[in-house]
Amino acid sequence: MKGKGPHLLLAIILHAHLCLSFNGVVDEEEIKISDFPPGFLFGTATSSYQIEGGYLADGKGLSNWDVFTHTDGNILNGENGDICEDHYHRYLEDIQILHSLGVNAYRFSISWSRVLPRGRFGEVNSAGIKFYNKIIDNLLLKGIKPFVTLSHHDHPQELQDQYGAWLSPQIQEDFAHFAEICFTSFGDRVKHWMTINEPDLFIRMAYIEGFYPPRHCSPPFGNCSVGNSDVEPLIAMHNMVLCHAKAAKLYHEHFEAQQGGSIGIVVSGTNYEPMTDKKIDNDAASRALAFTVGWVLDPLVFGDYPAEMRLYIGSELPKFSKEETEYVKGSIDFIGLNHYTTLYSEDCIYSNCTGGAGHAIKGYQQRNTDRDGIRIGEPTAIDGMSVVPRGMEEIVDYVKERYNNIPIYITENGYSAPQGEDVSVKDILNDTKRIEYHQAYLASLARAIRNGADVRGYFAWTLLDDFEWIFGYDARFGLYYVDPHTLDRIPKLSAMWYNSFLTKNDSFSREEDAYRDLLQDKYTTAHESSGKKAEI
Repeated sequence: MKGKGPHLLLAIILHAHLCLSFNGVVDEEEIKISDFPPGFLFGTATSSYQIEGGYLADGKGLSNWDVFTHTDGNILNGENGDICEDHYHRYLEDIQILHSLGVNAYRFSISWSRVLPRGRFGEVNSAGIKFYNKIIDNLLLKGIKPFVTLSHHDHPQELQDQYGAWLSPQIQEDFAHFAEICFTSFGDRVKHWMTINEPDLFIRMAYIEGFYPPRHCSPPFGNCSVGNSDVEPLIAMHNMVLCHAKAAKLYHEHFEAQQGGSIGIVVSGTNYEPMTDKKIDNDAASRALAFTVGWVLDPLVFGDYPAEMRLYIGSELPKFSKEETEYVKGSIDFIGLNHYTTLYSEDCIYSNCTGGAGHAIKGYQQRNTDRDGIRIGEPTAIDGMSVVPRGMEEIVDYVKERYNNIPIYITENGYSAPQGEDVSVKDILNDTKRIEYHQAYLASLARAIRNGADVRGYFAWTLLDDFEWIFGYDARFGLYYVDPHTLDRIPKLSAMWYNSFLTKNDSFSREEDAYRDLLQDKYTTAHESSGKKAEI
């Protein structure tokens, strides 16, 4: 099995993300804020490239996503984040929206290229520092705790041009430099830091399938002009783990005592269930979790990659030196868990997988859409993100047990409805499915907490309909709709529900429901009478 290592790794990763099914309808479940522990944090989450715009404003440099989205064919409908929701100029309005929702925390990311336009090869951009200082100060004035992510899929394009970004150990020096500037500039007020968002997901999309910049991949996983889907993911993850660890070491040794904060990392916490009751499929589901969640977290907790990965990949999996192991191990104070869905996992190493979409790769079936003809959950706007509320409890239990109940924050959880070509603004605003989704997932989370999981916060993805990476603006996860012509923020029904949940501690009333419908009618009528396109 040793010589088949990297292909098997990638097969299991892809299998974990793509062997999926959909099924059923979400049951409405009453959930109250009192179902969560005292001091529990509720917020929303965003990321810099997805909402800020201002892509060359006030000295900001080009990011990898600026360059990628300006290349034809990379993004649905040819869209980009040049203007986005213009949060760069509307941040005060958005902070007021956060305050009106009643949240007590807000997760956002810092644009690396806004603070360091050329990485360590250039100077600090004072305008970028000033911008994030204003965000942090105004959040605190409203009683909202800032949760800050250093790298949420974006970095200065300069790093890619100079040495290949995540494929070079040089990025470790750049990341530590960036982290130190952020700790120094903002750490007196920021008490919760996250180094990197979803290394496991980013690597799959950027270096295996080739859908994210730098668009590296190779057959049979993708068809890119450059890349090696067997080797590069292992290198990129190793550098990401070491980047986190060096930033965490820097924080713990030089900033924590004075600033009193904590530091963690965010993983893409997709849950996996076996395709059948057979032991080999149960083993496959466990393997899928180890090859995704464990790939990121095992080194940071235990000092090495999962034993399951060592078994199947062998010597081709990078190793940590003795010195590296010392500062990698135990380098997280908390775990950020982004959870949206559950997928089926099927063993294709010891058994013959047939049927389904895609093709078999070294004993692995690339995709399967059902189990015994029944889909795992109701579909959403993004293929693979089915609605499976039980998965929240299951993935939290898994992380609790595997990592000795390290504190967890649910740093993303959200819903985007399937969009038809003729969906109206009124339909978008009347997002009852999003309310049902959050209710069901929160109820599942509450069960995990009652079972002993040390979960301390929940962040709804996302505040505003935003730029959803390769899906452009077609996938809408926001509690607020953003008018594409005026950029006005229009609350959806879910925004009113979230406010009611956070501030009234009771069920969402039918009176509020009717009032929201009235507002939708008024907005839709005004929007259509303006002569602008009313259907999105």
